[in-house]
Amino acid sequence: QSQRRGGPRADMVPEIAAAVGFVSSLLRTRGCVSERQLQVFSGALREALAEHYKHHWFPEKPFKGSGYRCIRINHKMDPIISKAASQIGLSVPQLYQLLPSELTLWVDPYEVSYRIGEDGSICVLYEATATKPVSSYGMLTCKNQMMLGRTSPSKNYIMTVSS
Repeated sequence: QSQRRGGPRADMVPEIAAAVGFVSSLLRTRGCVSERQLQVFSGALREALAEHYKHHWFPEKPFKGSGYRCIRINHKMDPIISKAASQIGLSVPQLYQLLPSELTLWVDPYEVSYRIGEDGSICVLYEATATKPVSSYGMLTCKNQMMLGRTSPSKNYIMTVSS
């Protein structure tokens, strides 16, 4: 695992960690996947995302390539998620049972956010500046609401995190 050093935040490690942690936590909440399987899945997803984003990561223009980096589950399962899940024996139909049927996850330099449902609010999982992180992915209200069984955050609720 090589990390590029140089300019302000040339690596994508925290953003990928936030995305992988979020998808893994979605699988964990259903209770059908063991911790060992989650570790294997997380490692496979981390590697797949790093490879997929390698030539599509532009810290100087964070939204350039955003569509390419977007992870999407709608009427189709995102191929990167299904490939990582196949490492632990989960099929696409099983993934549809374990994950939200409508999920969009944006992984951009300095920000990772998601939306559940086509009309759900966008929630920020990770946000950083070019110099220091201002939040971590973890204890966010709309994420916790979703984990407690809501299908999507309330429509008028947008989560932002600032220092």
